[in-house]
Formats: sequence, structure tokens, C-alpha cells
Amino acid sequence: MTRVLSALVLLPVVLGTLWYLPPIATLVLAELVVVLAFAEYASLAERLGLRLPKLVAPSAAVALCAAFYIGPSLVAIVLMTATVGLGMMGLAGPRPTALLGDVSASLFGAIYLGVSLGSLVAVRSDDGRAAALLLLATVMVSDTVQYYGGRAVGRTPLAPVVSPKKTVEGAVCGLLGGILVMSVGGSWALPEVGVVVRALMGAALVGVGIAGDLFESQLKRAAGLKDASGLIPGHGGVLDRIDALLFTAPVYYVLLRIAA
Repeated sequence: MTRVLSALVLLPVVLGTLWYLPPIATLVLAELVVVLAFAEYASLAERLGLRLPKLVAPSAAVALCAAFYIGPSLVAIVLMTATVGLGMMGLAGPRPTALLGDVSASLFGAIYLGVSLGSLVAVRSDDGRAAALLLLATVMVSDTVQYYGGRAVGRTPLAPVVSPKKTVEGAVCGLLGGILVMSVGGSWALPEVGVVVRALMGAALVGVGIAGDLFESQLKRAAGLKDASGLIPGHGGVLDRIDALLFTAPVYYVLLRIAA
């Protein structure tokens, strides 16, 4: 029940912002998610013996996300600046033996969150609200069908070491659900893209979404945690809710550029 209530509160906020408000509002919401998710990511990194600069690292993620809204040409500049800045922060730190690990984790966190959510913002800004909504619908439906399909018919573990509850059968159900949403919903949101291409896009998005889910599960398992945090009742942390989206959004952004 707690899981459902949390969803009933969060979904109208996300979908309402995406659909009814201008693109800048999607950027503001995405930046809030970046900050919250980076705090969870930094906590996971700390449990793994890594230390991220508390101000510079999340600022790099925020800047990367904003760069996608301002213009793609700015992304490379922000990324290079973040690389140099985080490297200098590592040099100034008291842990020379952990320099490479701290700097690498900081830069990856900025890319993992900033680029991924920035891609969603760019889709909303460049391709329209329908295209952005289609991405979210594909990810959410696929996740839901994977969960309930796995509970109903799941028998074969998909990745028993990383995520024991995930099954091959659940993944197949999610794959079919994602293809269906992208194929049918795409006729409205992406009418210029053929149905076969949309179906292939749906399959690709579900595949990378599952990889994103397993990646975040691996991070939590390595850190000895079940959830990234307890911020969202019944769901865990922000990272737990957006793990698939973090991998699918950049792929979707690229696929739309290719399809165009």
C-alpha cells in the first residue's frame, strides 16, 4: 500500500511537469533529482571506500544536466571543465593513494546522473513532451510488467548473484511490454518513425534499462545495502526509481537523433 501511495503522489508531479509546464520546468525537476540521487550515489561510494568532493562533484552533475538544455555544444565544455576540476580537487585531497578511485568515481557520478537526466531534458526540449512521455511510459510499463510477470511466471534467475529476484521470464515480459508501448504509443508521439524502427527502439530501451537496473543493484550489493536510501516510502531511494531511466535516456536521445 505504501508503494502505491508514494506512486500516486510522485507520478502526477512528474507527468504534470513534463506535460503541462514549459521545458525549463523539466530541467528544474531533473536538477532536483540529480542532487538527491547524487547524495545517494556519494553515500554508496563512501561505503566502498571512496570519497567524493561534496560540492564540486554534484555541481559537475548539475552543470552537465543544464548543458543539455542550453545546447549540446556546451556539454563537451562542461565535461572537460569537470574533468580538470575534479582532478585538481583530487590532488588537493589528503588521500594520494586513493586519488584515481576518488576522481574516477566523482567524474563517473557526474556523467551517470548529469548526462542521463540531461538527455531526458533535451528530449523534452528538442523533441517535445510527447516524445519524452513515451520514454517514461516505456520504462515504467516495462519495469511494472517485469515485476509482476516475474512474480507470476518467473522461474529462471536472470542474474542470481546481482539481483536474485529478477528472472528471465520477467525480462521477456518486460521486453514485450516495452516493444508494445513504443510501437503503439510511438504512432502518436513519433509518427515520423516507422513501426518496425519503433519496435526495435523499444527492444533496445528495455535491454539497456535492465542493464541499468542490474548496474545499480551491483552498486548496492557491493556497498552492502538493499536500497540506495529510504527517501521514497515503499520504493527505496531516488536511484532505485530511476536506475533504468539513467541508461535508457541517453540511448533514446541518440536513437531519436539517428531516426531524425
